[in-house]
Amino acid sequence: MQLLWVVVVGLSGVFGAEGTEAVCRMLGSPEFPLLSKEGDVTIGGAFSIHSKTTQPPLSFTETPPPLTCSSVNLREFRFAQTMIFAIEEINNSDTLLPNVSIGYRIYDNCGSTLYSMRAAMALMNGQERTVGKACFGQTAVHAIIGESESSSTIVMSRTTGPFQIPVISHSATCECLSSRKEYPSFFRTIASDLYQSRALAQLVKYFGWSWVGAVNSDSDYGNNGMAIFLASAQEEGVCVEYSEKFSRTEPEKLLKVVNVIRGGTARVIVGFLAHVEMNNLLKELSLQNITGLQFIGVEAWITADSLVTPTSYSVLGGSLGFAVQKANISGFSDFVIKQFWDTAFQCTETSHQENVSSPCSESQDLIELRDYNADVDELRYSSNIYKAIYAVAHSLHSLLKCQDGLGCDQNVRTEPWQVVESLKQVNFTIKTGDQVWFDSTGAAAARYEVVNWQRGPDGGVQFKPVGYYDASLPPGQQFVLRTEDIMWPGELQQMPVSVCSESCPPGTRKAVQKGKPVCCYDCVPCSEGEISNATDSNGCIDCPDEYWSNLGRDKCIFKAIEFLTFTEVMGIVLMVFSLFGVFLTVLVAILYLIKKDTPIVRANNSELSFLLLFSLTLCFLCSLTFIGRPSEWSCMLRHTAFGITFVLCISCVLGKTIVVLMAFRATLPAINAMKWFGPPQQRLSVLAFTLIQVLICALWLTVSPPFPYKNMKTYKEKIILECNVGSAIGFWVVLGYIGLLSLLCFVLAFLARKLPDNFNEAKFITFSMLIFCAVWITFIPAYVSTPGKFTVAVEIFAILASSYGMLFCIFAPKCYIILFKPELNTKKHMMGKMK
Repeated sequence: MQLLWVVVVGLSGVFGAEGTEAVCRMLGSPEFPLLSKEGDVTIGGAFSIHSKTTQPPLSFTETPPPLTCSSVNLREFRFAQTMIFAIEEINNSDTLLPNVSIGYRIYDNCGSTLYSMRAAMALMNGQERTVGKACFGQTAVHAIIGESESSSTIVMSRTTGPFQIPVISHSATCECLSSRKEYPSFFRTIASDLYQSRALAQLVKYFGWSWVGAVNSDSDYGNNGMAIFLASAQEEGVCVEYSEKFSRTEPEKLLKVVNVIRGGTARVIVGFLAHVEMNNLLKELSLQNITGLQFIGVEAWITADSLVTPTSYSVLGGSLGFAVQKANISGFSDFVIKQFWDTAFQCTETSHQENVSSPCSESQDLIELRDYNADVDELRYSSNIYKAIYAVAHSLHSLLKCQDGLGCDQNVRTEPWQVVESLKQVNFTIKTGDQVWFDSTGAAAARYEVVNWQRGPDGGVQFKPVGYYDASLPPGQQFVLRTEDIMWPGELQQMPVSVCSESCPPGTRKAVQKGKPVCCYDCVPCSEGEISNATDSNGCIDCPDEYWSNLGRDKCIFKAIEFLTFTEVMGIVLMVFSLFGVFLTVLVAILYLIKKDTPIVRANNSELSFLLLFSLTLCFLCSLTFIGRPSEWSCMLRHTAFGITFVLCISCVLGKTIVVLMAFRATLPAINAMKWFGPPQQRLSVLAFTLIQVLICALWLTVSPPFPYKNMKTYKEKIILECNVGSAIGFWVVLGYIGLLSLLCFVLAFLARKLPDNFNEAKFITFSMLIFCAVWITFIPAYVSTPGKFTVAVEIFAILASSYGMLFCIFAPKCYIILFKPELNTKKHMMGKMK
């Protein structure tokens, strides 16, 4: 086996000359693989075994010298070893391709897309300098394994796509590769970034980080993955403070990104970076001592051993990210120590001696890894390469019609396009227990481990699994996290906080700050009658009609029910005045009863006086029906009792007034007017006037009676329990009838106020009616404009004021004479015959 480092472009052409036979020759020198083995069928491979290239100076006067590759990438070297291990395992199998040997050609592209193109051309063309008369034929390989990065894989897939050569990648996750129209022969044993990007947004949302920074590689992998993450983050309500990108060949952009990170307020950084870009960013962050940030990583770098350096933990300690599950391939650890070096890589430590060929001397950096296998237990992508090799083997096993005990039909000619179609149908389980199949986009199922950068017991860095993500599970069950096992940056147990604004407590709502993302907001208290019972509410909700918000605006409570009660100060005062009025009226009645035979009592019809005192007692008592919790019966009673008792009272006063007028206005001596308005007629008039009010009240109660009503319009924060009058017409007719009688009484009393008599009762009736009318005229606007229980208080006040007015104006002067001026209580004085 030869190990050559040749930097030429291999092209095929048809050349002929006159008199000579035309043959197809290759221009320049062929591109030789780093590792190869012949077989009945061949599988190609392309890995970045070296990660750096040095561009020689270009003079454009001679053939440019080859690129110089340096810096061994141990992980990529393990990928190549895994490919060889899987092929050797299949070659030694009696059940899979039993009589067919698999060969391999593995190229080192040195992390360069230019070398990726050369590797693709070399894998298609082979190494023969001449291929006969025609420049077409079967390709050198049946399938290609690689590459690790999406950009290089895109180059390879587009190059080999027209020839329908299957390319199976183990770690190219760009969602752009899911297009079967652009990449019809591409497969991968890893999931698309569509799932990982969405899972990143869900992970950030899970920990409540609503304010994050984002950095990605300026490549197909980074740009596509970040675009999906940004869209998913917006759906999850996560805001991105900044989104920066840079390429591994742009150090000035890297410095800009670091400055943005330093100046940002986000404490969580989502890094959608290839491991090379992540390594460059890590070095610069360490150099500028930017620590304490919570990094969220992707599978490309979160478990990369190359990032573990003496200073990297201060920057990446506590990082969280998604990783491919660990590979546990039995026998592989021993293979990388001995068998690989004895069979596939036949160079020894003595290769520096003169008798050793040049290729071995150029691979000294690889030979130094001969006795090292400490990283094998942490390998993750190796299982994907293992699955890819077995997928190709199962496809060939089907195409070659292999049967147990009979072997495979080696006369069957297999074309790459047939391998492509067969790969779409594979479904098998490898020895690790993992099932291998490809979905409609050529990708594997999305399963990731969630890993956390932590210090191990020995002080070294370990990638500790703290959960997993499985996109095949139902929503709500895809994430399983053990948060108690997570170590946060600075080796703290407390989760970092990364928000633009602090959470709004219950009782407030979020109000977005003008010109800023939705995650930057002010907390505005809910208005009265509104609540928010959750943290970070976007809006407040109205309480139901009979509820009101509490002081904290986080709970709806029953509105306070307000009505005039017997226990409150206002109710007690009104009740005292009402009972005091009853007491005074009873005292007057007792006094009148004792002095019933005296002239002052007998004057103006003592029977009407007693009836008037009785009606005043009822007026004082009816005011008590307005106090207390309104009920159906109390509402009907208070208004009807008020209307009837007041009409009875006014009717008595009206009767007394008419008596006075009839006594002093009868000018004809022959006509005795009093016989037409004697006691029977007086009683009948009182009965008639009162009966009319009774009929009005009965009609009111029949058509639309008063009823208890919860008034929630006057006050928003409380319910006024009051009596609705039912029919407003009925209510105002009752009041109007009282007003009509009182007005009539006032007019008649006013006309009789100057009649000759030492004790003319008409002038006192005039004053009482004047007070009565004044009270009820002022009552109307006060009743309409006064809210709540004060409406009832105004009504009670009007009843009491008018009742006291009649009691004092009509009976106080008489009581004064009876008690303090008995010498005036004589018939002569009453008739005006005494000076």
